[in-house]
Amino acid sequence: MGTITEIKKIGKGQRYYLYLDDQFFGVYEAEILARHCLKTGQSFDDEFFEELKLENGDYACFNRGLSLLEKGMKSEKMLKDYLKEKGYPRSCIEKASEKLKSYGYIDDSAFCESYISTYLTSKSKKKLKYDLLSKGIKEDIIEEKLAQLFDDEEEKENLLRHAEKYMSGREFDLKTKQKFYNHFAGKGYDYNLVLNIWEELKNGRD
Repeated sequence: MGTITEIKKIGKGQRYYLYLDDQFFGVYEAEILARHCLKTGQSFDDEFFEELKLENGDYACFNRGLSLLEKGMKSEKMLKDYLKEKGYPRSCIEKASEKLKSYGYIDDSAFCESYISTYLTSKSKKKLKYDLLSKGIKEDIIEEKLAQLFDDEEEKENLLRHAEKYMSGREFDLKTKQKFYNHFAGKGYDYNLVLNIWEELKNGRD
């Protein structure tokens, strides 16, 4: 059994400090306190306050996730990692994630397509795949979207454009060739493609 001895608003937001028997019990959302019409002086058993804590955690976690997604698309893994960093328990994160997916705020397939479209001209196919895997997108989704949006000719055109810019003002000597290869191979471009582009640019300069 515990008695609410103080409910103190935090700044100008919609959150409150809740005190039970003059002891700090946690930060609670205004919505949760309003649902139960909580006021100072009310007393409830321990089970009520434990359920209140869980309900508040689920609500706060969902809203935090929603605020993040309203700023831009995120993969499910990115959302979960963000909420975990904010200190929400795993159970709250899973519930929030499922709820946000059901509302259409999380869609890894749509995120994958958007990401590829955004970086289509600035990243290699291999780099795009690596980035998307690190963001938790399943490999079969990545392969499907890359096949739809990206082809070998586009990869070559992208590399040629970046290579022309890279070689502006540089000499086609052995040392530059090694740096050229390291630079573009490091960005995920195929070894043979990089060498072919080098030769194409070199022959065009001669």
